[in-house]
Amino acid sequence: MSEITIFLLYLLAGLAFGCTRLPRFAGLHNALLIVAFLMLAIGLGLHCQHLYQSVFVGGGFDLSTTHIASMIGLELALIALIATIVPTLRGIGGGMLLLAALTSLVTLAGNTSTSVTPMDWQIRAHILTSLLSYGLLTVGAIVAVYAMLQERRLHQRRLSAANNLFAPLETTERLLFSIAAAGFAGLALAILSGLTFVDNLFAQHLAHKTVFSILALIVFGALLAGRTIAGWRGKRAIKLYLGGFLLLCVAYFGTRLILEQLNLSWS
Repeated sequence: MSEITIFLLYLLAGLAFGCTRLPRFAGLHNALLIVAFLMLAIGLGLHCQHLYQSVFVGGGFDLSTTHIASMIGLELALIALIATIVPTLRGIGGGMLLLAALTSLVTLAGNTSTSVTPMDWQIRAHILTSLLSYGLLTVGAIVAVYAMLQERRLHQRRLSAANNLFAPLETTERLLFSIAAAGFAGLALAILSGLTFVDNLFAQHLAHKTVFSILALIVFGALLAGRTIAGWRGKRAIKLYLGGFLLLCVAYFGTRLILEQLNLSWS
């Protein structure tokens, strides 16, 4: 039942944040804002408790697909909390919370467990850092798609009340690059800890994952350097970010596919 409660809290908070950006609800702005932050705070507390009890089991991690989705949902909600401090970002923050709410339903629909193997603290730290950085960069990909849609609306000069849900493009891009910087640091730490703590990397068929993760790290690093040195923004920055994220997806989903094919060929 906790997943349903988290879903409803995130849903209500997301809708309330979105309504604060619409002129028709101007008279209820302060009340909606209080409700939104209160619902979000309660939802985050319940989500953290539920995820901790579900994932940290018996000296290891229960890393079922649903728990990973839930972890990404938690990161969405945390970034939404930070974003909604800025009034112009409350529209995108509300959208993030709606997506976070959907991850609660995914968790409820596929509430399964995987076998848990006890691990050394170094391996647990590596896995946790990896999951947090990948989840953070996934959130960044959502913001990048949002920025792409926003830029398209500006070029098409589409004017409506829905425009109030969009922050100025420059503000959205600042959020995107802040997420990219944090994700880059986490990914670099994850790769370094993996190379340091994971034994027999190539024997475990993790070479593909490592290579594509390093390529993604290079792309994100180039993006941040281009932003700092040359002021990259707009379509170039968005496409480069999504390119780096695609490499990251190949690193994980591609590696899983390769391992499944190897298992089939050996069976």
